[in-house]
Formats: sequence, structure tokens, C-alpha cells
Amino acid sequence: MIIIVDLVLMLIDLTYAILAAVVQTFLRPRLKSIDGELCLITGAGGALGRLFAVEFAKEGARLVLWDCNAAANERTAQLAREHGVQVHAYTVDLSRRESIYQAAERVRSEVGDVSMLVNNAGVVAGRRLLDCPDELLERTLLVNCHALFWMTKAFLPQMKAKNHGHIVTVASALGLFSTACVEVRLVNVAASAPRCLGNSTDYCASKFGAVGFHESLTHELLAEELDGIKTTLVCPYIVDTGMFAGCEIRKELRSLIPPLEPLYTVQQSMTAILAEQQMICIPRLMYIPFLTRALLPWEANVATYRFMGGDKCMLPFINNVEQRTSNGYIKSS
Repeated sequence: MIIIVDLVLMLIDLTYAILAAVVQTFLRPRLKSIDGELCLITGAGGALGRLFAVEFAKEGARLVLWDCNAAANERTAQLAREHGVQVHAYTVDLSRRESIYQAAERVRSEVGDVSMLVNNAGVVAGRRLLDCPDELLERTLLVNCHALFWMTKAFLPQMKAKNHGHIVTVASALGLFSTACVEVRLVNVAASAPRCLGNSTDYCASKFGAVGFHESLTHELLAEELDGIKTTLVCPYIVDTGMFAGCEIRKELRSLIPPLEPLYTVQQSMTAILAEQQMICIPRLMYIPFLTRALLPWEANVATYRFMGGDKCMLPFINNVEQRTSNGYIKSS
């Protein structure tokens, strides 16, 4: 009998959640005030991190900016200070656990308890899998995934003590579905051996990990009835920051799904954060492959990827990275 009652209550909650989501799609959400909140943004020296810092500054949040590039981070800090908020910049290597814990302790003693954590930093190796040094593969996983654990362990205890906070994970659409060009292998006739042509396995794996971590953390907070701590998962399509320069789908479809403008991406993310939305895909069209991946047979998804050019979309990007590497120059994003 108890299970029947629980089932009915679950169906009521399910119906309410669906109706509420439909209504919120058509109505402007109510946005919360974050004036005076202490917001920490990782990867603040990059394109998205800088825009996030400016947008949070416009909302009146005090800022703590982390990046491994001190000069770029200070430039972001200067732009944010123009909006009249307190800004503290720290040089932190997110691939090193002790660097995170030491910087976190400095923030607590010098600035205060962080109430909003925006895990924005991300890197990609951009090499052929078999040609990519292990150190680069490890760096992608450390920064994009492992650092989320360390950041949360460093700042969540204070949020729990007050039952107040907000954790934002900037993941990727590639954390919901992988590209069909995770690894393309061609047969080298002369050598009679397979040749790896392109790879994004490190990035996809790290972002899948980021999504899984974020969702599990959200369930954990709900189980502990810490309803004052909010979470938001951001999964954008390719953003035109130069990180994936050259990556493109079938040319006939590029106007339908063009790379996202960085400012648009951040503004959409900010709306979701301030509305305490649990998840946002940018653009909304990205919900479709997310659903079809779960609902359609594997062969059907492969056929769709091939039609859209997803099986070759990473090749220009890989070639760009290899060209820069061969010229003795490599850009970190």
C-alpha cells in the first residue's frame, strides 16, 4: 500500500515539474539578486571567464578570479572593477590539487567565504590520440574534471554551514553526447596499419565526467535537504572563442547551427543562473541530440552524425593544432 501512495505522489510531482518547465519556457523567469555575494570564477583570464566576470560585476557581486595566466587574469580584474565592485585576482594552477587548496585557504582568510562558485576553466589537447603526450591528456582530465572535485571540497563546507550558495558547472554539449569523430581510423595501405586521423576523446571524456559529477552533487545536496544551495549545469555548443578553431559541421547546415557568440553564451548562462535553473543547453536545439542519443539505436545516431558532418567536424581543428605545433607555437584556451 505504501508503494502505491509513493507512486501517486511521484506522478503528481512529475506532472507538476513538467508543467512548471513548460510555463517557464514561455514566461520570463524571476531572477534573484546576487548583490554583495562573493563569486569565484575559474578560467577568468579566458574569453568566457572574462565575460562572466563582467556580467557578475554588473549584478553587484564581489569577485574572486582564478587563472593560471596572471596577466590575462589581471586584465579581467581591471574590466570588472570598472563596475564598482571589489575584485581579487589569484594565479592558480587548476591541474594541481595543492594549488587549489592553498589558494582556497588564502581566499577564505583574505576575502571571506565564497557563496557562488563558477567552474568555468577548460582545456583541450587537440592532438591525434596516439600522438598526444600522456601529460596533455592528463591535463585535460585534471582541469576539466578532477578540479571540480577539489574546488567543491574546498568551498562547499562553508556553503553547507549556512545552507546558502550556488555552484555552476560550465561543461559542454560534448558532455551529453560525443562527436562521431572521437577517433577516426583509416588504413594506411603502404604501411598496412591503421592511422588515427583525429581525436577529441580527452575533451569528451572530461566533459562527460563533469556532467556526471555535477548531477551526482546535485542529488547529494537534495538528499541532505540543503535546498539553500543551488546548482546550474551549462552545456553550450561550440563557442567561438578560438578554442575549437576550424571545427565545423556540414557546410549546408552551418547557418542552422553556427558557433555561438561568447557574449550570447554568457548572457544565456547568466539568465539560467539567476533564475536558479538546474540545467541549460545552448542553443535549445542541443536538447535534440541529447534525447536522440538515449532513444535511438546506435546505428541511427551514427547515420545522423554522418549526415550532419559530425564524423569529420574535428579534423580541421586537429589540423590547425598540429600546424601551430609544427610551427613552434601552441595556444592554450
